[in-house]
Amino acid sequence: MTAADTGALHADMLVEFDYTRSLGPVLSEFMTGLAERRVLGGRLADGRVAVPPPEYDPETFTPVTDLVPVAATGEVLTWSWVSEPLPGQPLQRPFAYALVRLDGADTPMLHAVDVASPDDIRTGLRVRVRWAEETQGRITDIVSFEPADGSEEPPAPRAAEDERHAITVTPVRLEYDYAASPEESVFGRGLKEGRILAQACPVCHKVYVPPRGACPVDGVPTSEPKELPDTGIVTTFCIVNVPFLGQKIQPPYVSAYVLLDGADIAFLHLILGCDAHDVRMGMRVKAVWKPEDERTYSLENISHFEPTGEPDADFESYRRHL
Repeated sequence: MTAADTGALHADMLVEFDYTRSLGPVLSEFMTGLAERRVLGGRLADGRVAVPPPEYDPETFTPVTDLVPVAATGEVLTWSWVSEPLPGQPLQRPFAYALVRLDGADTPMLHAVDVASPDDIRTGLRVRVRWAEETQGRITDIVSFEPADGSEEPPAPRAAEDERHAITVTPVRLEYDYAASPEESVFGRGLKEGRILAQACPVCHKVYVPPRGACPVDGVPTSEPKELPDTGIVTTFCIVNVPFLGQKIQPPYVSAYVLLDGADIAFLHLILGCDAHDVRMGMRVKAVWKPEDERTYSLENISHFEPTGEPDADFESYRRHL
């Protein structure tokens, strides 16, 4: 996070992962068609042809089983100009998003139309598919639509391969600016200094760490920061044995809720410095801080917690915090 000494902290956040899903019989056939440079529509109960084909008729809810080819040419029904494309959009230069009804279809599909300016697109414009050089059985096999040059014949389809495209991988990416609350900003600056600053409710006197702007019990704003020690107890925990993508610690290791001394709510962190199977409820632990020159404004300034060697806490002292 970054900010002036007294302003709100901000952090550039990024959430991304590859979402893998089974396509099912209808979309599998549709994607396989795209790999072969063919567009397939689904015939609905009333005879209309929908592109892309739905798995079920939206009116009768019966399965769609009749897939029919449609042309790779069509016309623009409506459109919207994109002057500043975002990362991940079909084109990285100004373009139009448009609803295009392909010849032989009765419903439009949304895709990009590659034109130089908004003066070059209009309702009724004839367009055709621009195929990717290498098709893979994904919607991105259609790179975009482009104005038809008078020839209404679609490109010759690629020779069909004996391969069904039953699985698709969709990259998911969300990038945003996170603005911390005043209480979180105080907490973050404290962590950079090696201090844990909680917030207390002026009515019930519960102490929250990480801090909250208002007490969830009484609904009143929390008071001034209250510094807590970096020692506490393990309340509940989980031994992580299963490896996963992006994992930074070799399993097995422990992810546990740590209730700091003087706090009324536990927070999740790592327990290291001992065998994972020796961790237990009530174990006394202490924070292990990163070197000062490596600290930012987050809980990652605490590398992990490790046992202190003190006697375990009595269950009655933390049973209300499970």
